[in-house]
Amino acid sequence: MRRRSLFWRLYVYFLLVTVGALAATAWYAANSLRKFHQDQVTSDLVARARIIAGEIPLLSVQDPGAVDRLCKDVGRMTLSRITVILSDGRVVGDSNENPAVMENHRNRPEIAAALVGGTGQSIRYSDTLRRNLMYLAVPFRMTDGAVAGVVRASLPLAVIDQALATFYRHVVLGGLAVAALFAGIAIFLSRRITQPVAYMRQASEQFARGDLNARIPVPDTEELGMLARTMNQMALQLNERIRTMGLQHNEQKAVLANMSEGVLAVDLDQRILHINPAACRLFGLKPDEGRGRHILEVIRHIALQEFIGITLNSDGPVERDVVFREDADRFIQLHGAALRDDAGAIIGGLVVMNDITRLKRLESLRRDFVANVSHELKTPLTTLKGCVETLTDGAVANPDEARRFLGMMDRQVGRLEAMVDDLLVLSRLEHESDRGGAELTPGSVNDVLARVVQAFFDRAAKKGIQLVLDCPDSLTAPINAALLEQAVGNLVDNAIKYSSEETMITVSAARQESSAVVAAVSAASSDEDAVMIRVTDQGLGMEKKHLDRIFERFYRVDPARSRAQGGTGLGLAIVKHIALAHRGSVTVASTPGQGSTFTLRLPVT
Repeated sequence: MRRRSLFWRLYVYFLLVTVGALAATAWYAANSLRKFHQDQVTSDLVARARIIAGEIPLLSVQDPGAVDRLCKDVGRMTLSRITVILSDGRVVGDSNENPAVMENHRNRPEIAAALVGGTGQSIRYSDTLRRNLMYLAVPFRMTDGAVAGVVRASLPLAVIDQALATFYRHVVLGGLAVAALFAGIAIFLSRRITQPVAYMRQASEQFARGDLNARIPVPDTEELGMLARTMNQMALQLNERIRTMGLQHNEQKAVLANMSEGVLAVDLDQRILHINPAACRLFGLKPDEGRGRHILEVIRHIALQEFIGITLNSDGPVERDVVFREDADRFIQLHGAALRDDAGAIIGGLVVMNDITRLKRLESLRRDFVANVSHELKTPLTTLKGCVETLTDGAVANPDEARRFLGMMDRQVGRLEAMVDDLLVLSRLEHESDRGGAELTPGSVNDVLARVVQAFFDRAAKKGIQLVLDCPDSLTAPINAALLEQAVGNLVDNAIKYSSEETMITVSAARQESSAVVAAVSAASSDEDAVMIRVTDQGLGMEKKHLDRIFERFYRVDPARSRAQGGTGLGLAIVKHIALAHRGSVTVASTPGQGSTFTLRLPVT
């Protein structure tokens, strides 16, 4: 259904009311005027008829000619028809016709009324004149008071209609003029009413488009002015609330985007309402990839799906740890709670995911460290206790046995001393790392490496191992010479221990640009230039599963072989902490049966 505008509705209503009022007024005025004119004509005809009725007794009733002449003279002067009828109904005089040929008028209504002494009046069609006339008849009496006849005066209605037609023309022309005037007034009033409404509509459209800074002009009418002020106030409040909500939304979005914990919100049908970047990274999703999709379509993990189901059916918070089996196990701590609306009804669930893999690994490292250090300490202590018990039981009396057991005790005490020294070194390095690292000064890398090679040269020669140094004399870097010598010495010591006879160990160093550093050392994320120190052997090598853990304390690839070699299990851990003290890193590449390469990366700046 087509809707018309308020302006045209008001205009048409105003115009119809105006035209209706004018038509009603004109109709009432026309009827009143017609009645007034008829009353005037009636009075005039009565007056004429009475005048003639007073003249007739003076004439001889027996002289019809005199009466007829009187009728014709008066009719000509008054432009009306005058007829005289005797009491028996015969016409003795008429202003327009020959009375002799006229029929008896006794049965005419106005004549009959006048013959009984009253005034007769009738409007009807005249067969003689062939048109409508108004008849008015009055009696005339003889000297004795008896009704002798009737004088009838008549006037054609066309005369009345002609007079009224002129009035009607004036009324119609005046009505049209007034209607035109009122049409203009109606347009003005309609515009005055609808223009503020149009402004409100335009402003409402701007509000709907989000432009809440638009304002409505306040009209001078009380109702529309109050409505305009209310809408302006509403827009102001909505703008303020939307701005506040936008700020809150941006703050919440920023908080969720920068949280290290993953956040996942689902509805009752387990469709994703929101997932933050941390959760996307956790599940390998693109931002907004899972929004609106069912959790089964995006994340295929039975334990997580079960947890979401428990969360949606639980009145309170729930918690669970799950493991994602991937290339490396990831431990995720899940916290879930139901989402509720203002009425308290559950509308979904919220799951917060915290990656505790590092904590689990640290906990595992702690357990391994405690177990390893306990085992490392227990072995020499058990040996010492056994030696003491043996000596106490009498072996001390045998000089050869006593010397043998005292030698064993000396080796175990030395092992304990070396272990304690290494632990103290690690503790000192950690303390320095907490304070920002060791104190570094520019120094010659070649001098440090040369001292290491010289210190281990004889030991390597005893196994037929060739120890080679490859380092430019001019190579310098910010270093702590003593710590760096200890780190490289530990690497060379391990290389000699685990290398076969008649092999070669290479100690090399070179400066590499940042792009080469990143390409050569995948673990390095810095874009700084660095000095790369490598210790390469042709020894036993290691399997890939050991490479991520060999820098842990007391971790051994082959525990029996390592203890037989006399190591404490802390050498590589010390190397790692010395590298960190230099703001650098250490990595290893190894192939079983082909040897290993340890790389120390020392930033130049």
